[in-house]
Amino acid sequence: MGYPFPPPLDEFVKQQMAAGSYASEDELLLAALKALAQRDEDRAAIDAGIDDMEAGRVRPLGVAAEEIRHKHGFSPDA
Repeated sequence: MGYPFPPPLDEFVKQQMAAGSYASEDELLLAALKALAQRDEDRAAIDAGIDDMEAGRVRPLGVAAEEIRHKHGFSPDA
């Protein structure tokens, strides 16, 4: 299905299609929408982290790193 993109965006879409990055405009739009959704999730996670930090819900980096190593079976030197 063809979409009426504004000229600068239309050129970008054509370049992506010519490069073989996407098989169709629908596929390109789906990838773009997924990227936007991921961006929104990332922003929400960052905001939650900032809220935790401002509320004092933090741990020293060394403690967190040690927990991660232990959880995943990494050596203390990893």
